[in-house]
Amino acid sequence: MEKIKKFLKKKNIEISAKRYLIDALSAMAQGLFASLLIGTIIGTLGKQLGIELLVTVGNYAKAAVGPAMAISIGFALSASPLVLFSLAAVGVAANELGGAGGPLAVLVVTIFAAEFGKLVSKETKIDIIVTPFVTIFVGVVLSIWWAPAIGTAASSVGNAIKWATNLQPFLMGIVVSVIIGIALTLPISSAAICAALSLTGLAGGAALAGCCAQMIGFAVLSFRENKWGGLFAQGIGTSMLQMGNIVKNPRIWLPAILTSAITGPLATCVFHLEMNGAAVSSGMGTCGLVGQIGVYTGWLADIDAGLKAAITSMDWIGLILISFILPGVLTWGFGLIFRKIGWIKENDLKLDL
Repeated sequence: MEKIKKFLKKKNIEISAKRYLIDALSAMAQGLFASLLIGTIIGTLGKQLGIELLVTVGNYAKAAVGPAMAISIGFALSASPLVLFSLAAVGVAANELGGAGGPLAVLVVTIFAAEFGKLVSKETKIDIIVTPFVTIFVGVVLSIWWAPAIGTAASSVGNAIKWATNLQPFLMGIVVSVIIGIALTLPISSAAICAALSLTGLAGGAALAGCCAQMIGFAVLSFRENKWGGLFAQGIGTSMLQMGNIVKNPRIWLPAILTSAITGPLATCVFHLEMNGAAVSSGMGTCGLVGQIGVYTGWLADIDAGLKAAITSMDWIGLILISFILPGVLTWGFGLIFRKIGWIKENDLKLDL
């Protein structure tokens, strides 16, 4: 057993929840952003501006989503170059065979393929053949074997959440908004979770509300400590910056969480805010305005499909209120109360920017 531990350490194989559920998941979100999300943004700009070249560029970027996710995961697992580059083929197979649950299939399969590749890396004199062969063979075989089932399971969970949200928009609006919002601030990827579960429709709108409550909420709540730098870093960057402060004083999280419990059902019951763009956008909040762009592209897709006549002023009002105004006002108000009763003290929200 001791020899096995030493060998795994030598190969930098760390079997832990942090490595696989935090590091890998967070990296996968970056791969999603660098392919599917940026491709969606570029393609949308191209359609709106009538520039066909941008549409083409966007389509190619979106087509690279499988390899981008797999390589990002491999990078997080400290894969050697040959393993890392070989994961491109694994990403294609897992994403394609996983269907709507492709991102989750890519995550699971890539972890196994990368770790098997690392096991044999530099162990033979023909490493340039053995390492990519093992990585690709393990990854593609597992994709054929596992990916369809993983995709079906992920889709089933996502569909169940969407069905429950349509059935009970008030209650599920609260649940989805709070949980996905919390996931966004935790060192895991809310975007990857939404993509893996194909979370769209009303459930996607509730998820977006929860993420915006965290990002805009913390940006406004901590303005007195962090000024404009903190406003932009958290408001269009990530509320994850506050995790260190949350560990020190968990009560600073309550204003944003309470806000998400309010904006979630408002999104589902009052504004009927749906995310019918890319599912990954549901978990992005205001990061680079990707969430809002996702809602907008969903509107356009619905119009093209004949499901929506036009984008109305109420659509825009709902999106702006849920994304920006309500998160800022509500979290600021809750913050005043918690500061007054001493739950939030001076510099509890201070960031080292």
